[in-house]
Amino acid sequence: MTAPNTLREIEEIPDLAITLSDGCRLSARVWKPVDAGDSPVPAILEYLPYRKRDGTCARDALTHPYFAKRGYACIRVDMRGNGDSDGLMADEYTQQELDDAVEVIAWLAAQDWCSGAVGMMGISWGGFNALQVAALQPDALKAIITLCSTVDRFADDIHYKGGCLLNENLGWGATMWAYSSRAPDPALRDNWKALWLDRLEHEPFLPALWLRHQRRDAYWRHGSVCEDFSAIKAATLAVGGWGDAYKNAVPQLVEKLTAPAKGIVGPWVHKYPHFAVPEPRIGFLQEALRWWDRWLKGHDTGVESDPDYRAYLMDGVRPAAWYTERPGRWIAEPEGATAHLPTETWHLTDGGLVRAPAALDRLVASPQHCGMAGGEYCAIWLGPEMPGDQRGDDALSVCFDSPPVEADTDIVGAPRLQLRLSADKPQAQIAVRLNHIHPDGTSTRITYGVLNLSHRDDPAEPAALEPGKSYDITLDLDHIAYRLTRGHRLRVAISSAYWPLIWPTPEAAALHLTGGRLTLPVRPAAGPDEWVFPPPDAEAPWETETLRKNSNSRRIETDLTTGAVHLRIEDDFGKQRDAAHGLISGGIARETWTIHPDDPLSARGACHWTEELERDGIRLRTETRCEMWSDATHFHLTARLQAFENDETVHDRTVNETIERDHL
Repeated sequence: MTAPNTLREIEEIPDLAITLSDGCRLSARVWKPVDAGDSPVPAILEYLPYRKRDGTCARDALTHPYFAKRGYACIRVDMRGNGDSDGLMADEYTQQELDDAVEVIAWLAAQDWCSGAVGMMGISWGGFNALQVAALQPDALKAIITLCSTVDRFADDIHYKGGCLLNENLGWGATMWAYSSRAPDPALRDNWKALWLDRLEHEPFLPALWLRHQRRDAYWRHGSVCEDFSAIKAATLAVGGWGDAYKNAVPQLVEKLTAPAKGIVGPWVHKYPHFAVPEPRIGFLQEALRWWDRWLKGHDTGVESDPDYRAYLMDGVRPAAWYTERPGRWIAEPEGATAHLPTETWHLTDGGLVRAPAALDRLVASPQHCGMAGGEYCAIWLGPEMPGDQRGDDALSVCFDSPPVEADTDIVGAPRLQLRLSADKPQAQIAVRLNHIHPDGTSTRITYGVLNLSHRDDPAEPAALEPGKSYDITLDLDHIAYRLTRGHRLRVAISSAYWPLIWPTPEAAALHLTGGRLTLPVRPAAGPDEWVFPPPDAEAPWETETLRKNSNSRRIETDLTTGAVHLRIEDDFGKQRDAAHGLISGGIARETWTIHPDDPLSARGACHWTEELERDGIRLRTETRCEMWSDATHFHLTARLQAFENDETVHDRTVNETIERDHL
């Protein structure tokens, strides 16, 4: 028997085969104690399409050996059709994907080195499928840790938000078009080329598939655990970040799950909290270990006595496209998340944002390029992706300012805006930003929300507007924890466009506002930290040789001849050689988003990715391109996938799609 708190000697298995019942061989990278055969340990599964051999190595090195040394087997599996695994991937979160995961969990539990208890952990895709697999209730799955995930695939993922089409539908679809085009490592598979060519031939262009479902139909209900929160029986630790796109799942899971659940939200972008930015980071691995020790080993670690919800209350700061650190403090709610917190009511009036109701008669008619200071929908690549100074977008919106607040105001929860409005077109959208106005006029975005007004009543059954008719709508902004500084002002900024976050309507619509009320969740002012996390810990970083440094750029350009406005993004992820096994990998992503302020039909998105792999004189490269534009009735998409071996073309395929607009 190993003594408590004794670090165990571990071994790494770089390519363990897990053969499924249909014969598909999945590839797993495993870290486990060398004596696990004599002293079995629980297993922790991370199950992704993002390539364990090169794609997630940096975070895997920091994370999985830590748990293994403390008595766990960590299994990082490439799902079918990706990395070094066999098979083909048709879409995200398919029933096949989830069934494979259930089978993998049963396989793990049956190994002689496993105690029979399994946990599942992951961020983003891995956080999604951890929730979805937990809802299937595999016998061995006792606990999960889900990070940067969602409970509703239609309302709160990268496809749609408030029924509006997110441009991230194309952007992340382009990412997967590139990611899944890469070959297995030739050092691991004699048949690597056959596997690669089969992938290339069958790889789906996912943005078109996703765009064929423009309302909350059965396609989106699948995998949305909000359909039945009670189905999740595994103890759930949910983690998120205020700099991430997924701000709403943590409080929802804390408040809706019947299984044991705790939530942590920090200031971070889309990263694990022990190496995330902005700082402060936390000892996430220590927190996760407490979770695993309680639910996979049965040790009393005190996690059940932790507050239900711990969130980082960010101090109000000046806007910046990037932060290395956010000042603030940790707050803790013993029971529940934010639904129980008190609220304040503000009214939108012709005189601004005030406490008492008064007349409102304002017209919102924004130019199509309003939103250029919104930053990236999901900040992930560590470039200048955060929302910048909002004054430019504020000038293109209708704004309602409060008087200077008399005390520090801690906004904790999801602000709600109720509006009475009409539109002059049958299709319209609205974007609402809650901003912090500094004494010099600088404007920081606190949180925001968008709504396709055809989805005002039911996202499953959208209905066109009757021009000129008044409607009462409700719009919940994203959850946040933010301190508005005493003497500063609150601003509600409303626009009828928000490019390039959402795709525009077929016609420029004007909105007539005749009533409005903001319900603001305000927590009693916090003092010092109400919770203290241990400092971050991690294992040794991934050892690589840098062959090309990484870099990020983001430029807004206005063509003074045509008037078109362009956002140009380039993320060069560099090129590196793995010091242990020698595989060379690199990649570059490029996006361009173009629109004319006067013409919603001028909107256009274009993405181009280059992916590189090199091994023992074999040089593999894929070039993936896609574009999207629209007319009044249809979306048009084109995509091309080219693959090269030693600069010789081995695959070249073009996809063209035309998809009818459905209340978009």
